[in-house]
Amino acid sequence: MSEYFRKYIALRKHNIQVAIKKAKKSRNCYLFLAPYAILFTMFYIFPVVASIFYSFTYYNILEKPRFIGLQNYIALILEDDIFLTSIKNTFMIAIITGPLGYILSFLFAWLINELPRWIRSVAVIVFYAPSIAGNCYVIFSVFFRGDAYGYVNAFLMNVGIIDKPVLWLINPDYMLPICMLVILWMSLGTGFLSFVAGLQGVDRSQFEAGYMDGIKNRWQELWFITLPNMKPMLMFGAVMSITQAFGVCDVTMALCGYPSTDYAARTIVTHLFDYGFSRFEMGYACAIATVLFLIMILCNKAIQNLLSRVGT
Repeated sequence: MSEYFRKYIALRKHNIQVAIKKAKKSRNCYLFLAPYAILFTMFYIFPVVASIFYSFTYYNILEKPRFIGLQNYIALILEDDIFLTSIKNTFMIAIITGPLGYILSFLFAWLINELPRWIRSVAVIVFYAPSIAGNCYVIFSVFFRGDAYGYVNAFLMNVGIIDKPVLWLINPDYMLPICMLVILWMSLGTGFLSFVAGLQGVDRSQFEAGYMDGIKNRWQELWFITLPNMKPMLMFGAVMSITQAFGVCDVTMALCGYPSTDYAARTIVTHLFDYGFSRFEMGYACAIATVLFLIMILCNKAIQNLLSRVGT
């Protein structure tokens, strides 16, 4: 056993020496990467590490952080009923809008890819526009106004379906479905563009080879040729879909108010916003952010395992 351990240590030392030699040879490359690495560490890695650290403290900005161990997490899981409601709402949004928006993004990209080039360019702009138009979702507050002047209420009253206006954005029964509808409308974002680019980058000669090897229809072509060639784009789109689904905040706050009626449209990020920017309980807010971070990592890992089987 000791002989095996000595060989293992020797092998590790050899690997380290080889890595150091390669690093010295590529030092110019590392110098060019240094500015990005420094900025990435300062604005991404360090904030995540700091958030995890502060989640174990009581920190209200005015006083020095005081270490309290797991009390924030215990209060979050066992005492904060609103947080549990926000988890339920967030998972409902993620389960419905995440996969559905992801599938719709790919299907629309696939259909647009079949159009002539000039029509395809216009269609991409039309489908992508809602995701970059800023607060364009506010127009839905006009559609779902709670009086007779709201477009939805006016239409339903004119056709005789309802006899009085419905308070769409105040009634807890309707708030979350309406928010999901708006989120789906805005879901054709960066992932959609990556799908369009991925479809354009598939080598056309592979389709010819596939038909010679027995591909009989477009669905087999999609499964055995297109999707395997698009795995990096599919992964990128999945990450963006997860980020968007679990990061919902602006839509619910703009449409349903802050806080929403009976917290029916409360999400994890809204809860984080409440404690971080309204109450300034930064330690508790960091605990919420850490839980959300872990949830997103687990979901990302599950989707990676799922996408690894595509085309196999």
